[in-house]
Amino acid sequence: MKCPFCGDFDNKVIDSRLSKEGLSIRRRRECIKCERRFTTYEVVEEIPLAIVKKDGRRESFNREKIRMGVLKACEKRNISIHETDRLIDMVERELREQEDKEIPSAIIGKKIMDKLKKLDGVAYVRFASVYREFKDVAEFITELEQYLQTNMNNHHLETSEIE
Repeated sequence: MKCPFCGDFDNKVIDSRLSKEGLSIRRRRECIKCERRFTTYEVVEEIPLAIVKKDGRRESFNREKIRMGVLKACEKRNISIHETDRLIDMVERELREQEDKEIPSAIIGKKIMDKLKKLDGVAYVRFASVYREFKDVAEFITELEQYLQTNMNNHHLETSEIE
């Protein structure tokens, strides 16, 4: 590792610690030549994800783009930033765990909708309305009816389990 102060390559590791998230290792180093200390971080090199758009174009995975869509869907809802970040983390982790590193945008949209459906119904419907590009109100109503039917069935199951 090159010393940022004198440029020499001879240094020693003084201390190593795992980061809070467990995703990197923080190393304190000391240059043998100038005796100054500096910090380096070691992270796993990840293979970049490519998103295959509906029209066949490919673009790099952009976490911020997903974040903006989720935040827009959750706007004015009682959903914390922590909850939205956790949702995005789960989606990204699931995508990175897939064997194929070229992922159709439809899969990403479905994963986000599945998680929003569990988190908040209004946010789910908002996201679905943009993602699915409803052509008319009838398509929107059909999606809403399916959501309500699923929720009523789940609510009924939960209520009957309590009794």
